[in-house]
Amino acid sequence: MNLQLTNKVAIVLAASKGLGKAIAASLSAEGAKVIIGSRNTEELSKTAAQISKLTGNEVIAIPVDVANGDEMKDFIEQAAARFGRIDILLNNAGGPPFNKFEEFDDNAWQKAFELNLLSFARASRLVLPHMQKTGSGRIINIISGSVKAVLANSVLSTSMRMGVVGMAKLMADEFGPYNITVNNVAPGMILTDRLKHTLPQGIDPDLALKEKAKNIPLGRIGKPEELAALVTFLSSAQAAYISGTTIQVDGGASRSIF
Repeated sequence: MNLQLTNKVAIVLAASKGLGKAIAASLSAEGAKVIIGSRNTEELSKTAAQISKLTGNEVIAIPVDVANGDEMKDFIEQAAARFGRIDILLNNAGGPPFNKFEEFDDNAWQKAFELNLLSFARASRLVLPHMQKTGSGRIINIISGSVKAVLANSVLSTSMRMGVVGMAKLMADEFGPYNITVNNVAPGMILTDRLKHTLPQGIDPDLALKEKAKNIPLGRIGKPEELAALVTFLSSAQAAYISGTTIQVDGGASRSIF
């Protein structure tokens, strides 16, 4: 299948590792001109070089803190100036800490808001004029499976991701006339550093992962590349009639019907 992504300009945030890196690599492999951003300049540059070597296509690295409004404004301006257009925005950010509700003060809530909700709204607002200009676009948000089923100790993440779901619904409605689609991708257990950091200490990591996979119908933890494949499809011309939806990538782990 030709996804018609050659020369499309894609911005992928939080892309120095994990899901963002896998998504950037997948889009680049399909011929998109990929611009990646994250806070760690050294890791970001290394990732850009690795993807470029893998796909044979140039990958641009621009350091940015997605929670910093001024940095994001400058980042989008640089990205748009580089190729004269923006076709795809992948909103992504590291998750807030896990803990019980009673353990989080106002500062923790504010940080979670700025990182996991406001940053998505801001980036989407900044790319909108560029997509309106070309008469099409794709905005894709990486959220969490916790929007479909309760995940223990994820109150900060769940609250902000639910906000993104509501925002995306309204954006899909408003941006439809510009042929801009807006969708959410909700990962379940995907083998990233964030998942590894939740494993119990003093237990063999492989055994711990097998234990976590017991309740997943497919019997295993997902790969970042498997989620990236969905994002790449949602970025494509073939996905032009998919908008305002939240798609889970969790091996069937969520038993929720709606």
